[in-house]
Amino acid sequence: MARGFAAAGAHVVVASRKAEPCASVAAEICDRGGSAIGVATHVGDPDALDALVAATLDRFGGIDILVNNAANPLGGMLVDVTELAFQKSYEVNVRAPLFLAQRALPHLQVSAHASVINVITAGAFQPGPGLGLYCSGKAALWSLTRVMAKEWASLGVRVNAIAPGPFDTDMMAATLDVPEFHRSVVDATVLRRVAAPEELVGAALFLASDASSYVTGSVIPVDGGILA
Repeated sequence: MARGFAAAGAHVVVASRKAEPCASVAAEICDRGGSAIGVATHVGDPDALDALVAATLDRFGGIDILVNNAANPLGGMLVDVTELAFQKSYEVNVRAPLFLAQRALPHLQVSAHASVINVITAGAFQPGPGLGLYCSGKAALWSLTRVMAKEWASLGVRVNAIAPGPFDTDMMAATLDVPEFHRSVVDATVLRRVAAPEELVGAALFLASDASSYVTGSVIPVDGGILA
């Protein structure tokens, strides 16, 4: 998505826990003639959210688009869930998107094209065994998305969600260690495959752009047909 936004002409801030991948993607975008910076950010840390917004404003002077894509994929059966696991899962999957959007809101509302995109999961609508923390947190984020859309419409800020299915990311790669689980995820799709990361770009650009100027409080499944 960072590459896709940059190719469409956006100034991009790449944020993730690990500084090196952020810097690498930002450098790649700049080498291609785009504009980007990397900001190492642990979204579970409220101070880090403040630093991310400050770094964005310092470099680019404003915020038009916010993509909440960070996630904590902690799994396990509910009977085995610990209080610490619950805390860590929800602070990244639910608390962080809300408070990052809240911190960005004063800057979004002065933009003529403000858009917030919360990345949830198809599992928010069809949760599976062993995914209770992840899917319930993303379902909570979907609920927050709709409330944000209602509360912030008068401020000129649209808020929508994307619900991906299985994509070829580090998170998905970890499921290869449990072949039967990986196969069940793939088999749940109509297209019977894992998507390439680039296949999420179209939906993200649509929701970020004026092409979706009358769309808010909606979700776009990009899930290979899971919800079908």
